[in-house]
Amino acid sequence: MAGELEDVSVFVRDIREGNQLYSKGNFGYPLHGGGLELDLVEAVFLVECERFEVVYKRKKMAFEDLFEYASRACRGFDIKYTVYRDLRGRGFVVKPESGSFDLCVYPRGQNVSSSAPLYMVCAVSERTALDITVFAREISQTADRGKQLLYGVVDEEGDLTYYNMSFKDPRGQLLPGERVPAVTGKLFGDRVFVFDAEAGRTLHEEAFYGKDLQGLLQLSLIEACYLIGTGELRVLDQGGKAMSGEELVKFGRQNQDEFDLRLRTYTDLRLRGLVVKTGFKYGTHFRVYEGSPDECHARYLVHAVPASHVTMWPEISRTVRLSGGVKKEILFCRVSEQVEYLEFKWFRP
Repeated sequence: MAGELEDVSVFVRDIREGNQLYSKGNFGYPLHGGGLELDLVEAVFLVECERFEVVYKRKKMAFEDLFEYASRACRGFDIKYTVYRDLRGRGFVVKPESGSFDLCVYPRGQNVSSSAPLYMVCAVSERTALDITVFAREISQTADRGKQLLYGVVDEEGDLTYYNMSFKDPRGQLLPGERVPAVTGKLFGDRVFVFDAEAGRTLHEEAFYGKDLQGLLQLSLIEACYLIGTGELRVLDQGGKAMSGEELVKFGRQNQDEFDLRLRTYTDLRLRGLVVKTGFKYGTHFRVYEGSPDECHARYLVHAVPASHVTMWPEISRTVRLSGGVKKEILFCRVSEQVEYLEFKWFRP
């Protein structure tokens, strides 16, 4: 079989050959009046498999020449081709896409004309910057189309790792109950201590706030700010003066990094009925329980990021690998006017 290269497409003029490529391999796009148009990534794959020849200016192109042409004509072609080739090798039907996505993946053994896609795929290098805003938009676009979003990340040795991205709606069992009279705590350093053992025990044992130090309850600044907001805590400074919620939040901003970001996330998680503890030993902001920490393990690790957060793929790889190693789900909490949770999961197609 042979096709003629024109710009960024390869045209199969022979109607019989075009029909065979399309019906048996799901390659290309049928042309009005007969024949087939192949994307460059499809043509390169077929040439590599020695199933096809490409002619350019009446001269047959070797695989190397065609690959070089495609790389000059299409930005990031080598990365896209690596992912396309891998998915085809796994038995999937793969079609090139334009716009936000690079590839559209159909079920194994199915025809494009009679089945719906499973995944929309973005092919990226491990050196690519990752914009959380773009992720959120792409997840929404794929969800609206009833598909899943996959990222195929190609490392510098050409190995591939796939990640499945989606929105998550975490919910817990500890919904806000009847408000209790405010207990008093004192601010020392960047922590708040409740010296009333009975009052502290109520906060700790019934709602799992803070750390019990044999009758002395230690609260983090984040917990203290939240509890002031719910009316369950009043805080005194070291001079014995009562602090308002605004004053304590201001103190937190002055003494801790990303304080507003973490407080917003903590508040949202608590309102969802979840128990929230520090995630320091896991390298994240929070570890999150759906119920009592005495009766279950933390299900989630949550890291708060601003709406415009930009990072690199190695950071995502480390975080996802760590969460998998400790059998937890990693959620990135994107904080803007609203709060939304994005889940990144290692995925095997």
